[in-house]
Amino acid sequence: MNPVYTRKKTLFDDHWNFHHGDIRIPHSVKGGMTGGITDCASVDDGEWLDIAYDDKGMDTQPLHWTPLALPHDWCVEQQYVQDDSLGARGGSHGYLPGGVGLYRKTFDIPAAGIGKKWMIRFDGVSGTSTVWVNGHLLGEHRGGYSSFSYDLTDMLRYGTEGRNVILVKVDATEFEGWWYEGCGIYRHVWLQQNERLHIAEHGTYITTPEVDQEQAVVNIRTRICNEETQGRDCTLTTEIYDAGSSLVHSGEVQAYADWYSELELAQTFTVPHPILWSPDEPYLYKAISVVKSAGVETDRYETIFGIRTIHFDASEGFFLNGEPLLIKGTCNHQDFAGVGVALPDSLIEYKLKLLKEMGSNAYRSAHHPPTPELLDICDRIGLLVMDENRKLDSTPNGLSQLERLIYRDRNHPCVIIWNLENEEILEGTVRGTRILQTLAATTRRLDPTRPTSAAMNHGWNEGGYTDVVDITGYNYGQREHLDIRDHEQHPNRRMIGSESASFTVTRGIYEDDPVRGYCSEYGTNIPSWGCSPERAWSDVVQNRFLTGVFIWTGFDYRGEPTPYLWPCINSHFGVMDTCGFPKDIYYYMQAVWTDEPLVHVFPHWNWEGKEGKVIDVRIFSNTETVELFLNGRSLGEQQVNRIEHQSWKVVYEPGELKAIGNQDGQPVVEQVVVTAGQPYQIQLVPDRQSLAADGSDTIPIRVAVLDKQGNLVPTADNEIRFEVEGAGHILGVGNGNPSSHEPDKATIRRTFNGRCLALIQSLHVGGPIRLKAVSTGLVAAEVELQAHVTQ
Repeated sequence: MNPVYTRKKTLFDDHWNFHHGDIRIPHSVKGGMTGGITDCASVDDGEWLDIAYDDKGMDTQPLHWTPLALPHDWCVEQQYVQDDSLGARGGSHGYLPGGVGLYRKTFDIPAAGIGKKWMIRFDGVSGTSTVWVNGHLLGEHRGGYSSFSYDLTDMLRYGTEGRNVILVKVDATEFEGWWYEGCGIYRHVWLQQNERLHIAEHGTYITTPEVDQEQAVVNIRTRICNEETQGRDCTLTTEIYDAGSSLVHSGEVQAYADWYSELELAQTFTVPHPILWSPDEPYLYKAISVVKSAGVETDRYETIFGIRTIHFDASEGFFLNGEPLLIKGTCNHQDFAGVGVALPDSLIEYKLKLLKEMGSNAYRSAHHPPTPELLDICDRIGLLVMDENRKLDSTPNGLSQLERLIYRDRNHPCVIIWNLENEEILEGTVRGTRILQTLAATTRRLDPTRPTSAAMNHGWNEGGYTDVVDITGYNYGQREHLDIRDHEQHPNRRMIGSESASFTVTRGIYEDDPVRGYCSEYGTNIPSWGCSPERAWSDVVQNRFLTGVFIWTGFDYRGEPTPYLWPCINSHFGVMDTCGFPKDIYYYMQAVWTDEPLVHVFPHWNWEGKEGKVIDVRIFSNTETVELFLNGRSLGEQQVNRIEHQSWKVVYEPGELKAIGNQDGQPVVEQVVVTAGQPYQIQLVPDRQSLAADGSDTIPIRVAVLDKQGNLVPTADNEIRFEVEGAGHILGVGNGNPSSHEPDKATIRRTFNGRCLALIQSLHVGGPIRLKAVSTGLVAAEVELQAHVTQ
């Protein structure tokens, strides 16, 4: 008979308590005797306490604890401070302070758990974290972007032995990056239970060395751990299933697992007529690995994978499954309006969906490893990923973080490049080359199936630096045509536009405004190293050896305000703002990255006081021609150059601008922009109508201020108040204004150029969620969502 428990992985996000502030926790000279808030058990009196134990009075310190669920970013809950010392450089952390916080949770483990292996895994904790369980110091982890685990087995209390306490101290006073990083346990935490004979963490490695239309060869290497006190004969059975859950192939291998050791077993399978993974058809297979000993199952482990081939060519760029594919990518930090860096999984998927709808097929996780769920979603929806190591670091900690990244992510079909560093000062130096060579060798040892790269902004032809990676990344290689010139000099060098554009524009703004910190959507105030996305993409189209481009960035992000500092608290680089509202340049990317007929006119047509003055009207389109009309009068038809915008000089008069895109002489798409009236009503547009009643699932609600005829008022700044009833609550709000100092954790938000955003999160109960939005002088709006209990 199989045991009741084999492998069990439990989300450990609920029922934490948080204290904002530091407390001295002394180092215990006796095992498990840290005491105070690190434990919940009393210590028996005895003379031994006087010899070497003192909890230093931690129990007497008054602490304020706030109950909450993870993920959590306490930084975004604070007030903005005009202090250039906050961050790696002035304004880089978005004028929000870091600090120290404590997370504490009490939990029970059943008596049946004795004899199992118990692990806790953190997917991401800001800065430096220290973890205690039941008074035992488990360890300290430095690095806010890497997953890490601790073995709890010996330190836990089981059944009647008593309750358990875990305490996590998060020190986010120092900064790892020059962007907003947040503070807290901002990714998931997992509690995992195994038998002592089990598959190692991230213990399968699946490759597809031979793929054609008839069959695919699938190699699977599986690491098995035996943490028993004696050796065990065991059997590994692996089954491969297709997306419809039909068995494709299976195999079995016998082995002997020595006591307290790890062994690796290799198996080879063939999948007939494989369906290949691609952005257009992200087809996934599943491998189930079962370990048995003496006929009893001791572990069952599931690995999702895809079958596909990748190839990078120095002349022709990237090939997926033997077909050429231009990489249409964006670089992205991980924060979002209303939540900071603590994104629920559904918000991560929302962001990726917006990029996919724009036509993007690739995502660069800048400049650090992504959360695991992001890669799961990219596998599922079809986005290629440049997976990124945090920095150029071959110290034991640096190599450990790189190794954990590769072990964790190497089965994801979406991952096509391991990027080992970004814009390091040591690029092009012999010392930097030595460090990079160590990182590259470590990467190839763990995964030789994907190329390594470095995202460089200087030193491409010095110190042998580019010779130690497979692909050379060019950050802003368009400067003086550096990338094109280097290709002429080094025709065998494989290269990619690892970062480009830095197009600083503010949604809905058409004049630079240094006082308020806004940049015109015409792109008149971009940094010296940057260029327009039009230039970045046209270079790729005309030079396939550039492989593709990752636009900086998909979304605005907190921190790194450029070109202005205070009052700006976030960047202007995004194709979308921090709420995911498109800027005009979004539609350029959509026009060149998709084939769906599109025409987009800008600016808006509300220019009171500019009657009779010339307005620069621009259009992005992918049709053959586009014709512009003002109040029914044709202003001319132009041939469309798809990689550039079309422009008309139009004397302003209120009314209606209409653009019609034509194909083969016939109209196929149009857009109308009108002079809106006064703000009259509120519009609420939820991303979807239902959500899971799991306490995590979140729906973005797009809020707009409309005139009486239902037109967006593009200059509206009305303050909106949100009221929620039922099975949900407001997780956060935002409006995309890069200079707004309003709190994100609130029930009120002012619209910015007609729009703002509310995030509605479910509770742990099913039922309706009713959101009402009200504002003085406007007709209110209501929307009802439904939270469903899932089993």
